[in-house]
Amino acid sequence: MLARIVERLISQSRWLMAPFYIGLILSLFVLLLAFGREFVHFVQRALIADEGEVILGVLALIDLTLVASLVLIVVFSGYENFVSKVDPEKHPDWPEWMTKVDFSGLKQKIMASIVAISAIQVLKAFMNLDQKFDQTTLMWLVGTHLVFVVSALLLSWSDALSAKSKSDEGSH
Repeated sequence: MLARIVERLISQSRWLMAPFYIGLILSLFVLLLAFGREFVHFVQRALIADEGEVILGVLALIDLTLVASLVLIVVFSGYENFVSKVDPEKHPDWPEWMTKVDFSGLKQKIMASIVAISAIQVLKAFMNLDQKFDQTTLMWLVGTHLVFVVSALLLSWSDALSAKSKSDEGSH
């Protein structure tokens, strides 16, 4: 009886994650406000800006969009994987991927988003090289980006080895 109580407690504890996902959903509103502010600022500058400044403005908007997309992926996939399964037939307007991203896929998507966001930051730094970035800061940005890239590659390789190991076990 004690084991069943503990098992039920452990099983129900997954619902403690729901407030985290709600908090992430609310953070999307904050990102939307930041996007709106950045967009208005971008439009105001675009009329008098040179090509480099326009590109930097677009990169800032892309950066915020990637972060928001990452939050959305974490919310949907995390809820589906850790809290409760979602019946896609009850939600025909949902994109197909929302109920098909497993934990391994979630890790891959997070790392790919982090690498993309990091790449945008490095690109912004290169474009602002003459204005506000010194060589040390640029080296740190590039080094950090390379760490993210190598981490993503190692994670992909590890997941591929794990999948191969599981398929080898299933064939024997």
